[in-house]
Amino acid sequence: MAEQNRGVFLDRDGVINQSYGFRPPNNADELVLFPGVPKAVRLLNEAGFLVFVVTNQGGVGLGYMTEAELEEIHSKLEAEVSVEGGQFDEIMSCTHRPKAGCSCRKPLPGMLTTLAAKYNVDLKKSYMVGDRDVDIEAGQRAGTTTILIESDEETTVAADYVCPSLLEASKLIISLG
Repeated sequence: MAEQNRGVFLDRDGVINQSYGFRPPNNADELVLFPGVPKAVRLLNEAGFLVFVVTNQGGVGLGYMTEAELEEIHSKLEAEVSVEGGQFDEIMSCTHRPKAGCSCRKPLPGMLTTLAAKYNVDLKKSYMVGDRDVDIEAGQRAGTTTILIESDEETTVAADYVCPSLLEASKLIISLG
């Protein structure tokens, strides 16, 4: 059997880009990346990690944005990260309504386990990076090492590590191997 890949699963809003209070950007014009994000992704790529975005986007199911607007946001995200040589292996979104009962909405690990199966990723050698309890819980349920990005979010689920930014988290991940 082929050796399994190592992956880094990133939450989007609050980790990669700014939110607007409690809501995410609803169109590409509202997408503003945090400083250091393109470099962080490139460093992870160079270290041999597959890099994924796993994001709850219930606003689509609720009608706050369309699938096309979400695709435009993700296209802009990919373009901005590529400026510094970084790339995502895949961006996966749960677009169901928050209480739809799907298996892909974090805190359930469906997005992580689906991507792990598709890309031959060893979840025990992989990382989930998020800023909220649902992210850390999804990572724990999937069997990854978890990293909480410090934010104004109140959290009650203990992550394996805490970092101030995605750039610092990427450096930690690389140092851990």
